[in-house]
Amino acid sequence: MEEVNTDIYKVNSHISLKNSETKVVIENAERELRKIRKKLGNLQNTMYAHNKYAVLVCLQGMDTSGKDSLVREVFKDFNVRGVESHSFKVPTELELGHDYLWRHYLVLPERGKFGVFNRTHYENVLVTRVHPNYILNENIPTINSVEDIDDAFWNQRFEQINNFEKHIAENGTIIFKFFLNLSKGEQKNRLLRRLRKQEKNWKFSPGDLKERKLWDQYQECYEDALNRTSKPHAPWYTIPADDKPTARYLVAKTMYDTLSKYTDIQEPELDDDIKANLQLYRQQLNSE
Repeated sequence: MEEVNTDIYKVNSHISLKNSETKVVIENAERELRKIRKKLGNLQNTMYAHNKYAVLVCLQGMDTSGKDSLVREVFKDFNVRGVESHSFKVPTELELGHDYLWRHYLVLPERGKFGVFNRTHYENVLVTRVHPNYILNENIPTINSVEDIDDAFWNQRFEQINNFEKHIAENGTIIFKFFLNLSKGEQKNRLLRRLRKQEKNWKFSPGDLKERKLWDQYQECYEDALNRTSKPHAPWYTIPADDKPTARYLVAKTMYDTLSKYTDIQEPELDDDIKANLQLYRQQLNSE
């Protein structure tokens, strides 16, 4: 298999989603994923012992872009203690009683672990931007009507998100942000599949069709967010998502390639006294 350079999907300069690929098919992607997710699982065990870095994986994408199944397949070989996934839905009454980043701070991964945000803090500059009336639920002192939500408001919110990510990165969290770039045609196919297969019916909501009508607005908001918030310490990757096996492999390989560059991630050295007495400890156990 030809080596895949995942850096080509990193947002390093201004990106136009209209000109970005949504379908790439990598031969034997499922087989290659099985190999690399085992390596990731082993690496997480080392990171757990090292206890210096946490990893935050952020997944965003339009409905049906494959976020849930990606989490299931990419992290399948992790020790269950090493990864936690959180899906952020409509804020609860408790969450609305705090600032919009509060609920995300609460579930950030601890050192040595992976945390997956399946939908993320970016919902606060995506869904709320398409539906600005949602902002009113936050009860912000300076916002009394939709008319108060101007460009200055969004500029401030993007700055807050950038500062949030900079803060956690400076304190040992390695951040990956993946935009699963799905085509409108493929979304249609996946929605029809949900309607056609009885076991998938529960995934369908009439609201999906309402949001689909706002496709262009969402694409504009995603493009703006990608361009404003892809930073060296918290880069975005636009992952072609029309082919699910390829998307999963690209996400896993991106993480593994990046984390492998952290040469300081090593299992801690044993205490000299313990190391010198390993044979004695084995003898004690064997003699029981």
